[in-house]
Amino acid sequence: MNWPIVLFILGLVLIVLEFLFPSLGALGAAAAISLIAAVAWAFTEDTAFGVNILVASAVGVPIAILAGMKLLPRSPLGKLLVNPGPTFSDTAAVDPRDTRMLGTEGVVESLLRPAGVAIFDGRRVDVVSRGEAIEAGARVKVVELAGNRVVVARTAAAPNPESPVQSAPPTP
Repeated sequence: MNWPIVLFILGLVLIVLEFLFPSLGALGAAAAISLIAAVAWAFTEDTAFGVNILVASAVGVPIAILAGMKLLPRSPLGKLLVNPGPTFSDTAAVDPRDTRMLGTEGVVESLLRPAGVAIFDGRRVDVVSRGEAIEAGARVKVVELAGNRVVVARTAAAPNPESPVQSAPPTP
């Protein structure tokens, strides 16, 4: 086996290892020296062989860098460095009381067009309707919970006349 080919492969492996192990550039410097030595040694043997190693280096180095970047998040060090990001099951911004609201009924406090406020068991909750406008004082039922979004629909029951919520007087 030719030594320039061995040095070339060693240089590519060292580039990938530079991404996986913190060496403060020692592995990267060794990779650069190995690749330069491979090209120089190949040119001393034959010009065509030197050109082939040079072209292989021009193609192989970016591929080795991409391979190192792809492997980095899966390495033990990469798992410490890379933030996994949010997940769809993450409920940090959701009020835990909202998870028990599905199916409960309340009274609209302000006109929903389609967003507004409704009162459920004495608690004000930001809600949205399914697109229709619902007047203040109307009875609504929670039909869907999606994250921190509470979706309501008008119930068939008539508005409660003793409701503490008063609708706004008509404008002239």
